[in-house]
Amino acid sequence: MKTASLAEIKQELQNLTAKQIADICLRLARFKKDNKELIAYLLFEAHNAEVYTGQIEEMMNETFKDVNTNNYYLAKKTLRKILRLVNKHIKYVGSKQTEVELRIHFCLMLKSSGIRIQKNKALSNMYMQQLKKIKASMSSLHEDIQYDFAKQVDELKAQD
Repeated sequence: MKTASLAEIKQELQNLTAKQIADICLRLARFKKDNKELIAYLLFEAHNAEVYTGQIEEMMNETFKDVNTNNYYLAKKTLRKILRLVNKHIKYVGSKQTEVELRIHFCLMLKSSGIRIQKNKALSNMYMQQLKKIKASMSSLHEDIQYDFAKQVDELKAQD
């Protein structure tokens, strides 16, 4: 069975009534947790991105408290879990500015966690990868915002 293209789906959705579209959305929400979370974000949180970003940062802060700082293997697993959640929420928001804010917050939390990332290659690579993603996302932002974020990234690098 061939999957329809996005253009075909968009065209078909334009021909449906509001009730039919609502039924399709509810059916989608039943099948996968990610679909339900995305629909919930679009309905309840999309209008206030700052509050949503704050909630994600608070969730990161809480999860960072659970990181085992004595064992690099367990720390790496927990950090990857945090990054998976952050990446999922970044996809939901779809804003480069929010992406940069969340990735910078992750790096700040990682630096302040007490984990010596220089001692472990995997953790060091994870940190460097986040810095690369920050720079890539920053390039599409307005110059003034880029400048503000660049100062924060420079502070991160200065802490090394």
